[in-house]
Amino acid sequence: MPNDLLHRGTVIPAHPLALTSDRKLDERRQRALSRYYLAAGAGGLAVGVHTTQFQIHEASCGLLEPVLALAAEEMNRADEKRDEPLVRVAGICGATEQAVREATMARELGYGLGLLNLRALKDASVPQLVEHCRAVAEVIGLFGFYLQPGLNGIDLPIEFWRGFCEIENAQAIKVAVFDRYLTLHVMRAVAESGRDDIALYTGNDDSIVLDLVTPFKFQVGGKPVTVRFVGGLLGQWAVGALPATKLLDECQRQVAAGGAISQELMTLAGELTDVNAAIFDAANGFGGCVPGIHEVLRRQGLLAGEACLDANEVFGPGQIEELDRTLAAYPHLGDDEFVAEHLDEWLAG
Repeated sequence: MPNDLLHRGTVIPAHPLALTSDRKLDERRQRALSRYYLAAGAGGLAVGVHTTQFQIHEASCGLLEPVLALAAEEMNRADEKRDEPLVRVAGICGATEQAVREATMARELGYGLGLLNLRALKDASVPQLVEHCRAVAEVIGLFGFYLQPGLNGIDLPIEFWRGFCEIENAQAIKVAVFDRYLTLHVMRAVAESGRDDIALYTGNDDSIVLDLVTPFKFQVGGKPVTVRFVGGLLGQWAVGALPATKLLDECQRQVAAGGAISQELMTLAGELTDVNAAIFDAANGFGGCVPGIHEVLRRQGLLAGEACLDANEVFGPGQIEELDRTLAAYPHLGDDEFVAEHLDEWLAG
């Protein structure tokens, strides 16, 4: 059954993992994060993805099901007060047997879409990759995922995306390659597929605004075909969720109005990329990406600390100084006042 909100486009934060000082699940703060995003106007949550830390997919960790369940419970509560259901995205990892098992669990918990990380199949051929996706699509709606290799993704040629678009239950694609050439491969594959029912979401945290306002036009069968990103599923939107919802609304408004995109919005594009470079630790190959997200949330009181499951996943050299600089320079991209106003209620019960 089509999800209208998914295809209209919405804000889907990539959900972090709240840990105690001894790296155990902090259930109270995990729930508080979900409540924060939903109160800020997010149209869904993506859980068990890179920002949640892929280690939770390891059987020895034992956190995947409880983390998915906590977010599902919060979305259930929110849906009781909504006119249309939230978009529920579960990260799916591993070879086919594991991926199908995870997809089944996610579906049973109420998730309608599986965001596929194909890292476990890095040596597979394109036909093998497509068959893997088909197997998962028998269980849950597919949310394709082009994750940059630097963050545990793999190269996925345009031939793969052509095959992906032939899968009936392929419902959306997140493009997170941080590369304009490879982004065009995905957009062209969708345009050439003739499908208008695959929702395209930017995961290019370094190019959020440009992705959201750009018409990608291709010649298909001698005729022009235009495809667009409709929303974002972003680690960057794990922080500053309230201004993120306003940003998407403004991008959609200006696109619908036609004509030139405003200078103010293009200026904001550069500012947001500057902030993202600090949070994601771009200067150090994104090594401090998840700690950077955690640090912003820690400063707001949503997290108790910045620790990750992997004790070696820490801030990059100079990252804290860059965070200090950008957060001070662009307060309009944060939502400290909004969080402070509601933090106690999100942390309660």
